Amino acid sequence: MSVTVRAPAKVNVQLAVGAARPDGFHDLANVFLAVALYDEVTVAPAAELKVTCSGPDAGQVPLDRTNLAARAAELLAARHGLEPAVHIHIDKDIPVAGGMAGGSADGAGALLACDALWGLATPREELLSLCAELGSDVPFSLVGGAALGTGRGEQLTELPVGGDFHWVFAVADGGLSTPAVYAQFDRLAAGADIPAPQPSPALLDALRTGDARALAETLSNDLQHAALSLRPALSETLSAGLAAGALAGLVSGSGPTTAFLAEDPTAAEAIARALISSGTCRTARTASSPAAGATVR
Repeated sequence: MSVTVRAPAKVNVQLAVGAARPDGFHDLANVFLAVALYDEVTVAPAAELKVTCSGPDAGQVPLDRTNLAARAAELLAARHGLEPAVHIHIDKDIPVAGGMAGGSADGAGALLACDALWGLATPREELLSLCAELGSDVPFSLVGGAALGTGRGEQLTELPVGGDFHWVFAVADGGLSTPAVYAQFDRLAAGADIPAPQPSPALLDALRTGDARALAETLSNDLQHAALSLRPALSETLSAGLAAGALAGLVSGSGPTTAFLAEDPTAAEAIARALISSGTCRTARTASSPAAGATVR
């Protein structure tokens, strides 16, 4: 017996970052959009907790108990007085350490899969609370679609989306540490008066109406300057995508993946080919949004 859950990647169409809080986190206005790139997490009974992984960049995925999928199994088991005796296999297709919440998707996927495997029927609000304990992006991986994340990103308000959006994701060589990017943001912002983060009304309206050109005009990421200062070569990738006809481009989350909004699927494919030919990225992937959250297959 096994249970498989498919969980999506995300792109941040707005990431507004406030000043560092006393606990080290930052208040955010984080507009998430789930995209149709997925990891699949399969859990099955085992003698003890074990994690394996296959797919692109699988060698970069930790297989010990620092893996969010393993932590999810342990957290859910502890909540219900169980032993986390499961084999978790991650079939990975979301770029690793790429600012697209692949680890968070695995955490949400494992939580949902273990809940089904163990027949717990945990209420959704409790699952979301457990997701928030695992990490700021994990609740959105469970919810999917589009949502505004406030607090440190874990407090979600689902958002209406009026149509499909088409994306190209340029995958860089190597990853970027999210804590390192936030630390660089703090260094660059030292002494500045940072306003409280607020969602953009124009961006929310563009999502609601499904207007890709309006969305392109409102995309923003307060972490982009920090990510580019740590990885200056990403500026060349952004320039290449825009030159290939993207409506807009930005660093996805904390990077180093860069995201490009395209007019339609045909344009997305052309942009992806141009990015690969430019030599400014390792590969490029196309995907549409919004996508459903973590779902039992």
